Amino acid sequence: MTARLADIAAQAGVSEATVSRVLNGKPGVAAGTRESVLAALDVLGYERPVRLRRRSAGLVGLITPELENPIFPALAQVIGQSLTRQGYTPVLATQTPGGSTEDELTEMLVDRGVSGIIFVSGLHADTTADMDRYEQLRAQGVPYVLVDGFSPKVQAPFISPDDRAAMRLAVTHLAALGHTRIGLAVGPKRFVPVLRKIEGFTAAMEDSLGLTQGEAEALVQHSLYTLEGGQAATTALIAAGCTAVVCASDMMALGAIRAARQAGLDVPKDISVVGFDDSPLIAFTDPPLTTIRKPVTAMGQAAVRALLEEIGGTPAPHSEFVFMPELVVRGSTASGPAPK
Repeated sequence: MTARLADIAAQAGVSEATVSRVLNGKPGVAAGTRESVLAALDVLGYERPVRLRRRSAGLVGLITPELENPIFPALAQVIGQSLTRQGYTPVLATQTPGGSTEDELTEMLVDRGVSGIIFVSGLHADTTADMDRYEQLRAQGVPYVLVDGFSPKVQAPFISPDDRAAMRLAVTHLAALGHTRIGLAVGPKRFVPVLRKIEGFTAAMEDSLGLTQGEAEALVQHSLYTLEGGQAATTALIAAGCTAVVCASDMMALGAIRAARQAGLDVPKDISVVGFDDSPLIAFTDPPLTTIRKPVTAMGQAAVRALLEEIGGTPAPHSEFVFMPELVVRGSTASGPAPK
């Protein structure tokens, strides 16, 4: 115990006697000094005595789509860890087909007295959805932050990846490899991230390959954000003569690879595939997937910071925080076919 006291005292920059007073709950220690000792305990990996453990500052709801797409559990983990470090208890509420709706999950969390809610890829990303639901939530005094999606009708902090820049990265990479017919497989057109990806794709196709907006949009296929959706979209793009496909998610990209193989094509020799997200384990697919890495850690931590500022009464700016993705080149992209 004496050795531990000495370690903690050295880490906190105080005397062993002061450490002892803090650990035994004795009075006469300044609040700042007490926090330094407790922080030293945490840094050195010692468990705090039960009476000194931080009490929960409250519950925070996290509403996500289904967890079959591995990018959502990855984001939930970052957000959950960030909340826990700040003394909050995360409550994960997942939407599933045929299960509870976003509104029902929101009502359930509000009934349980959550301090705030983080929405991931929710109705705020759907251009056809009624945004009044979020204003009603604000009227109830519940702070919230919205991830992946944007609406000018909602006064709240938004956290997004730069979808337009992501498409520029993908198209520029494929064009540099010699591909001249590049397709885009995305989700339904009513979602903001999809519209932004299309904008970025058509602009990049014009800049890199000289295609008009109409010519580029003819190479866009809408489907579901699933393996099957990517397979269906890519089958159509292969029929349209595409030698490379950019997908709006890694799950769609796995479907694209399946479609290519069913058509008797080799990835990447005959057709290149680019994903989006850089989900866990995606580096270990066959072939390892070239993808656009979504800045999950930075986005999750920013969402928590913005929410805690809202909860603390110093609201974050009611604007969109946009994070730059990066291209991760692996084995699913290669040189395009030689000109005939």
